[in-house]
Amino acid sequence: MSKLFIFGMGYTASRLAVQLRSDGWEVVGTSRKASSASIAFNDDVAILSALSEATHILSSVPPSRDGGDPVLERYGEAIAAASAQWIGYLSSTGVYGDTQGAWVDESASVGSGRRSARAAADLEWQQLRDDVRIFRLPGIYGPGRSALERVREGKAHRIDLPDQIFSRVHVDDIVSGLMASFFGPLGIYNLSDDFPCSQNAVIEFASLLLGTATPLMLSLEQAQLSPMAAAFYAENRRISNRKAKRVLGWGPQYRDYKQGLTALFHSFGQKVD
Repeated sequence: MSKLFIFGMGYTASRLAVQLRSDGWEVVGTSRKASSASIAFNDDVAILSALSEATHILSSVPPSRDGGDPVLERYGEAIAAASAQWIGYLSSTGVYGDTQGAWVDESASVGSGRRSARAAADLEWQQLRDDVRIFRLPGIYGPGRSALERVREGKAHRIDLPDQIFSRVHVDDIVSGLMASFFGPLGIYNLSDDFPCSQNAVIEFASLLLGTATPLMLSLEQAQLSPMAAAFYAENRRISNRKAKRVLGWGPQYRDYKQGLTALFHSFGQKVD
């Protein structure tokens, strides 16, 4: 039986776990506190035992605020020595920094952007073993976490930055990409949709689906965003997914935000006018 051990049973990793369990896999993961479905992150005995039995290991844990990777700091030696046939790390396309809207692929240098801690962790995972697969992800959306919820809750913003472009990916397309990599070659892969666009376009389409007024266009100053949210608008890039398509034979089911949001909208049991 294939056994996946996951560090960090968050939004994306939990979605992967559900799919693999339905396919007959055994999946165990960590959380901050132990539960019936997870092991506490600081339970060294249980985690070391699980790692020794795992055929696949995935970390979705981000760097800590001080910049270190908590998984590598505590369990790096055990992961390096593990007999698992597949090891993966969920990174971020934020490691590429600002490309002023240009396309960027996996050959680009990392570490020049605001995600310096993430870039350092990305590189550290690459150096842990020769067979670690790195998955760089842009903005993730999916059930319960999309522009539809933000518009409904009155938390959506349109920012007056007409040339700002971002990439995004539906959580289920990350899952399919990870699963495709189980049988694919080693490497670093961007998993994103095919059509980067402005955040404003996403908010406008979500408002159209919901039949609500489009949020007013604001300047960054008027929006009064948190420092973290404002930093999101400081970078501008288009993410290429060509390598994952070519090497893994993968492709996103939701090629753009319109397909993804429309599917989510219908999952609410509603119809587009």
